[in-house]
Amino acid sequence: MPLPSPFSPEPPFTHGQAPRIGVIYCNLGTPDAPTAAAVRRYLAEFLSDARVVEIPKLLWNLILHGVILRTRPAKSAAKYASVWTPAGSPLKVWTEKQAALLQNALGERDHHVLVRYAMRYGSQSIASQLDALKAEGATRVLILPAYPQYSATTTASVFDAVYSWAARTRLIPELRFVNHYHDDARYIQALAASIQKYWDTHGRPDKLLMSFHGVPQRTLELGDPYHCESLKTARLLTTALGLTAEQYQLSFQSRLGRAQWLQPYTEPTLHAMGAAGVKRVDVVCPGFTSDCLETLEEIAMEGRQAFLTSGGKDFHYIPCLNDNAQWITALADIAQQHLAGWPTRTQPDAQCLRESQQRAMSMGAKN
Repeated sequence: MPLPSPFSPEPPFTHGQAPRIGVIYCNLGTPDAPTAAAVRRYLAEFLSDARVVEIPKLLWNLILHGVILRTRPAKSAAKYASVWTPAGSPLKVWTEKQAALLQNALGERDHHVLVRYAMRYGSQSIASQLDALKAEGATRVLILPAYPQYSATTTASVFDAVYSWAARTRLIPELRFVNHYHDDARYIQALAASIQKYWDTHGRPDKLLMSFHGVPQRTLELGDPYHCESLKTARLLTTALGLTAEQYQLSFQSRLGRAQWLQPYTEPTLHAMGAAGVKRVDVVCPGFTSDCLETLEEIAMEGRQAFLTSGGKDFHYIPCLNDNAQWITALADIAQQHLAGWPTRTQPDAQCLRESQQRAMSMGAKN
């Protein structure tokens, strides 16, 4: 009897296989539906990631399964329901659209690449999309996170998922990773142009608040660059907009638990602005490239209420980059830069395409 193999079965290797290039555009993930059951499944996977919660596993499992997963899913499901669209979760809708637009943008530049989107948690997993690219004949893959600022809690976790897939894969494609693009001039200009376009229509605020997703203060002390990269993004963005120090502020949102996180916190900042007599505040979330629960509910709804109930008069939420044409161009530029040296302009011949289709059908039949 043959010994079992730790590696997943794969179609037979084809000698002389023409190189094909893949790009996986990775975002965080989302529940499959705005229900308590779907949110519980999603949170169980998300909050079990040691990159996300750096608490001893035994203690954290008691908290997660004994408290959080018993109480939080129903509350979070109601929040998801408030932003859910007919096409599904806003994060999924925008990420899928960005990947399709990236595919088109690279194609218009004569780059013959396969672009897929993946989620770190939930459906459309990174492993499943790597399997799909391999089935289509991809021999080289670029991993492109949707996170401009690097953090171990997000970017490194994406890389962990890729490494985990590779650890059980026999023939691993050549891999490249984009760590960050927080200070990329094209990303900054896309942000600045998006904000300026909003102001051209709605006028300017008294204050611009740039709200980034928060992480525990401890991560900064342990060497995570996220805080510094967020500050640099904010500095470059306000310089591009020509703002003075009195015209903007930076904050961090989405705090979880009682530990100290990066400060200042967004909601207390909005309360303080309203109480201090700031009449109009505009909030933008530069670290989010797609609108999602954290921007549409936490900022556009809860943030609005915090500001207006504290004395503020006019609250504006400026949408994320989403399918902004300048952003898609910037994303294509970033991808193209990291694809340099790979034969992306070589179009697979008919035989290669037939073999890729046969592999894809074989993988589909096994799944």
